[in-house]
Amino acid sequence: MEEINIKDFFAYLKHYIFAFIVFLVLAVGGVIMYDTSLKRPIYQAETTIVIARSDSVGVDDSSVTNTLNDVNMSQKLATTYSEIAKSELVVNRVIENLGLHETAKGLSKNLTIKPVDNTAILSITVKNENARLSATIANEFATVFAEEVKKIYNLDNVTQLSVAATPDLPANNTTTRDAFLAGAIAIIVVAGFAFLRFYLDDTVKDADDVEKTIGLPVTGRISRGDIKTKRENNELIAEKLPKAIVSENIKSLRTNLQFAAVDGALRTILVTSTNASEGKSFVSANLAISFAQADKRVLLVDCDLRKGRIHKMFNLPNTKGLSNLLANDLRGFGKYIRQTEIKNLDLITCGTYPPNPSELLASKKNKQLIKILRDFYDIIIFDGAPIGGLADSVILSSLVDGTLIVVKDSNTSKNDLIAVKDSLDKVGAKILGLVINMTNHRSSKYYNNYYYGDTK
Repeated sequence: MEEINIKDFFAYLKHYIFAFIVFLVLAVGGVIMYDTSLKRPIYQAETTIVIARSDSVGVDDSSVTNTLNDVNMSQKLATTYSEIAKSELVVNRVIENLGLHETAKGLSKNLTIKPVDNTAILSITVKNENARLSATIANEFATVFAEEVKKIYNLDNVTQLSVAATPDLPANNTTTRDAFLAGAIAIIVVAGFAFLRFYLDDTVKDADDVEKTIGLPVTGRISRGDIKTKRENNELIAEKLPKAIVSENIKSLRTNLQFAAVDGALRTILVTSTNASEGKSFVSANLAISFAQADKRVLLVDCDLRKGRIHKMFNLPNTKGLSNLLANDLRGFGKYIRQTEIKNLDLITCGTYPPNPSELLASKKNKQLIKILRDFYDIIIFDGAPIGGLADSVILSSLVDGTLIVVKDSNTSKNDLIAVKDSLDKVGAKILGLVINMTNHRSSKYYNNYYYGDTK
């Protein structure tokens, strides 16, 4: 069982703030609306009576012991008295005396008669939707009960200690308590759901956790893209928005890779991912632009021979690309290299989607091509296919200087990532680290000093 980090869980709860607010408002608002508009007010009136033998109260008693015995006897009989007070005999007489349009069973449901602890006193409580009637019924019960007890036990000292008064407020006016309980339940429900998702969530979220559990360093973080740029369907943010947070993230990634290449060996970089839609092509293109902006002669090669889309990002034709080049004579490789509008950046598109992409990438021609291209460029970035279930990028990883794995924040499974790492380790690939894509910059301390720049 994976250990639960309480600090991480509370950080995870931030994603549920909106849910907390919505559930809280709905629960509390619903309870208040019900209590104030739909719930019928119930009024409660109470009276008390005491039962004792008349001769035990006389002034000329010679023995205090006799008086105490009488009190003890009355206490023991209090339970019996309460049953008499609730009997059909008493209830029916109350209904008859007051002319109530109610059954004995119905009236008994709203009647509570119980002895007061360690006393000979009975408490009679009546609930009714009519405040005045609740008091009238309670007092009538005291009167009828006194009459019946006198007949049964031959007692003449049954005294009503307190007369039931008409209550001013409903007894079921529990709006404050109900609202508090509803709010507490709403919070518990949302927190419980969040905890369950957090416990079962196997996705990559925290850099320290990934480094500790998987053993891969985090080489870079890429924030969520600028809204305006997304609307214009332009993913080349490093070129269009050089001051954007994303551009700063890409620059940081480029710097980290440059530090990793202090010996000058890092010239060919494969960018891949565990599964589709994690942003590897976005990272590849913008990283290539960033290196070009640093006065490096850069070549971006689309090696995703199944669903490559680099040509769409740069708005270039895809009639001749890598697959076509590998199917022909390498001596004409120059015809397949396209210049982009970005200084220092060239591009080889994926070309026609072949039926055998893995075989083309594992071919001797591909190995020779990489060696040839190294002589013409400072940095070559290969945008590979996702590794999940495919051999394409695993093959390429053994031919380049280093491999970057792009994962999507709170989306990529750790188990998938572990499987990808194992596949790369088996072929001896050098893993440069992870790039966590689509992080939420508003909640990250790493991005507080950045800002979105003007698009001009």
